[in-house]
Amino acid sequence: MNKINLIAEIGWNHMGNMSLAKKMIFEAKKNGANICKFQTWSEKNLRSGPWDSDGRREIYKKAELSLEKHLYLKKYCKKIGIKFLSSAFSFRGLELLKKAGAKEVKIPSHEIYNIQLIKMASKNFKKVYVSTGASKWKEILNIKKNIIKKNIVLMHCVSAYPCEIDKINLPRLNKLKKLLFEIGYSGHYSGIDDAIAAICNGAMFVEKHFTIDNKLPGRDNKFAILPKDLKMLSNFRNNYEKMLIDRGVDLQKCETDIYKNYRGRWNKSI
Repeated sequence: MNKINLIAEIGWNHMGNMSLAKKMIFEAKKNGANICKFQTWSEKNLRSGPWDSDGRREIYKKAELSLEKHLYLKKYCKKIGIKFLSSAFSFRGLELLKKAGAKEVKIPSHEIYNIQLIKMASKNFKKVYVSTGASKWKEILNIKKNIIKKNIVLMHCVSAYPCEIDKINLPRLNKLKKLLFEIGYSGHYSGIDDAIAAICNGAMFVEKHFTIDNKLPGRDNKFAILPKDLKMLSNFRNNYEKMLIDRGVDLQKCETDIYKNYRGRWNKSI
């Protein structure tokens, strides 16, 4: 049976502080995550927009990861036994991650329309996670039409930060299964109910924003799950995998006593 992987999306919650990033990686590993994910961008490539007047550009600049920082985080992930992953927002991002020795990569929802970016990722990385938030169904079908290699994981996602529980739209996840890619879930609900439901609906990769303190600066820290939440999710995942062990169609050994000694015990002839 394939294992269900939990992805701790640290993203830019570290705000460029590598000591804080290491603490987050450690807590993610300690509490059951299989993968730690970051975000790879260059502030210089950010086009003009509302982020220029609301302070976000400076935040993006502060949280930007250089090649050296990527290598630093990847090395620490390897040291403690957790996979390193990052989202690439551009071709330069893919190139940087390739230089850093990343084996897998994620394409964020913002870039799902960019088939050439996904193609390049599919060609150069062992596995490519593609988030499907804020996308039209025809854009998702376009991936199936244009990507030959089957190293894509389609991650059902709703791009709302945070996402309300009644907007999660799990039926769409089940429709993604029919496209014959591996299926995952990237959630922005401020809890773990969505992740549990996604696991029960067949998601093999489940991503949640992760932090060690909801009071840290930045939008994502506010709705990210905490170590205790990740531990509960990990415990559920572990128990759910045990429930899926195929024991066949006949009675099990643990039922032998009931089978031998309890059948008909109330049917003594008077």
